[in-house]
Amino acid sequence: MNEAELKELVMPHEGEMFGRVIKLVGGDNVIVKCTDGKVRTCRIRGKIKRRMWIRENDLVLLAPWDFQSDKADIVWRYIAAHADKLEQEGHLQGLNK
Repeated sequence: MNEAELKELVMPHEGEMFGRVIKLVGGDNVIVKCTDGKVRTCRIRGKIKRRMWIRENDLVLLAPWDFQSDKADIVWRYIAAHADKLEQEGHLQGLNK
């Protein structure tokens, strides 16, 4: 990740939410616990798959699918410093490590 991306703290837009990676399933799929309490199967979008590695317990930003609410696309992965900051600001209710 370059310095510009480190400075930028991406916040969820409408229809997006935070989630914590529970398990890597294989391929480009992961199981994520979301801030709304649901556990979803998420797909790592190609743009992110090539740019950042996603591991268990990572904080991610995801966009649930309109037509299948138990699935979502991972839009962004937060670095540890940003995850800590979001947790201190109280954005991660319902997500514990």
